[in-house]
Amino acid sequence: MTSNDSDLSDLSGLFAGATDAGSLLGDGSLLGNGSGNGLGDGSGAGSPSADSADGSLPGNGSIGNADSSAAGTSASATPDASDASAASANVSSAHTHRVVIVGSGPAGWTAALYLGRAGFKPLVIAGALTPGGQLVNTSTVENYPGFPDGVQGPDLMQAMQKQAEKFGATVVYNDVTRVTLSDDADGYKTLVLDSGEVHKAQAVILTTGSQYRHLNVPGEKEYGGHGVSYCATCDGFFFRGKKIAVVGGGDSAFQDALFLTRFADVTLIHRREGFRASKVLVDRARTNPKIAFRLNATVSEITGDGQKVTGVTLLDPRDGSTSHLALDGLFVAIGMTPNTAFLGGQVTLDDHGYIVTDGGSTRTNVPGVFAAGDVADPVYQQAVSAAGMGCRAALDAQAYLDR
Repeated sequence: MTSNDSDLSDLSGLFAGATDAGSLLGDGSLLGNGSGNGLGDGSGAGSPSADSADGSLPGNGSIGNADSSAAGTSASATPDASDASAASANVSSAHTHRVVIVGSGPAGWTAALYLGRAGFKPLVIAGALTPGGQLVNTSTVENYPGFPDGVQGPDLMQAMQKQAEKFGATVVYNDVTRVTLSDDADGYKTLVLDSGEVHKAQAVILTTGSQYRHLNVPGEKEYGGHGVSYCATCDGFFFRGKKIAVVGGGDSAFQDALFLTRFADVTLIHRREGFRASKVLVDRARTNPKIAFRLNATVSEITGDGQKVTGVTLLDPRDGSTSHLALDGLFVAIGMTPNTAFLGGQVTLDDHGYIVTDGGSTRTNVPGVFAAGDVADPVYQQAVSAAGMGCRAALDAQAYLDR
């Protein structure tokens, strides 16, 4: 990481240091309303594999509301006078800020740290359910610089928050359900929370991250972190010499399977015989002696002994027959869903729903709106890379506010 400064100066508080820092705190895909895929493997290689037919039920990427386009609106198409009066009072009592950060993963906390130190007193809308993003559900993080013995994901997020708050950031634990990103007559953008609270800001940084698609089968939740993983780069090391499998048929699944052969033999499970992955990856996997295939198979249940995964039940969609595969670990690689639905199409997205930024900057197509972390990065999705992007977003926002 290139750095003009270094914000890890006081490790006694993990990140409570006060010296100038360069881009330190990493990515994030927040479940709900934050950025924090923490240690995503980046295996999407630019096109997250949406192999949802493997049994996943893709989320809609909304934040705090299943249909963000309807969030906060009246059930009546024509509000009565009392509704209009209440709405007017709500807007008139809106909180105003120079800059608001939506999302509380590493990218969001890094942006808050930099803007706080620059005197902008940023507001972080951290999310109601999982502030800190997916890193709060990660046990030992071993590939974040500065921690040779690793660090617990929740501890890392709490330390990042503490450091941001030390320099003037404030936090609201709620979800954004509706935004108006074009400036009003006074030059402010509007964000409406699930609680009905209204915040206005001259600049907005979006760090809402992305979510792993889940299989939604029995045992998946119970054994998450105990044999079920969504990040080969993060967790592959722990399965050296073990029996492991990858479920999926896109680029991310094949890249995960190839990566995991560094540690063990791998079984790739896919619902049919054809794959959505690129031919070069399929050919590479087929010629790798450490990769076996279980095709025409979907995972219907993840089994375990109460403490860890012991195997999976496979269902043949052709005839409904089932079989059991003994495993120590299952890596789910059926794609990601960026948390952008709540934006209502107001910023430019790519074909997969990720926010498009201008070149190497974090600027979106809307002046004064910036994006950082997994929500704008379908390729790398690493904690450390998102932290750097959060730093860039803060500097871009500062330049916009100082114009």
